[in-house]
Amino acid sequence: MYDYLGCHQFDTTLGSIVTELELTDLDADRTLLDLPGTSLLLFTSIGCASCRWARCELPNLPLPIQHLAWIDAANNGGLVTRYEVFHLPALFVVRDGQFYGALQTRLHTAELTQALNTALSRPAEELP
Repeated sequence: MYDYLGCHQFDTTLGSIVTELELTDLDADRTLLDLPGTSLLLFTSIGCASCRWARCELPNLPLPIQHLAWIDAANNGGLVTRYEVFHLPALFVVRDGQFYGALQTRLHTAELTQALNTALSRPAEELP
C-alpha cells in the first residue's frame, strides 16, 4: 500500500518511534519552543523530488531525534523568509526549544547523524 506521495506504507505496529508534525506559519514557533528533545525541522515541497524522498525515507532512518517537523514551503512563506530558505529540502535543528541552526548535509543516516551532532555542539541561537 502507498500513500499520496508514493511512499510504501509499512505496518504501523513496526513504524518509526519518531513523532512527525506538520507545522505552519501559525503554529511553528510555539510548537518548536515547547517540544522536548531534538527536532529535525524540514522545509519541503511536493514538487521537489528530493523532498518527496525525504518524506518517505527519513521517518524510517535511525536518527538521534525525537521529532520530524515538516513545513510545506509553498504554503508557509513567512517561515521560508524568516529561516532564509533558498533551496529544498532545507534542514534545521531545534532541541528543547533552542535553535541550533541549519544542516548542510546529504540525507544519509551517518552523514545526517554527524551533522546533527556537530550542530548540537554549537551554542544555541534564537529561533529565527
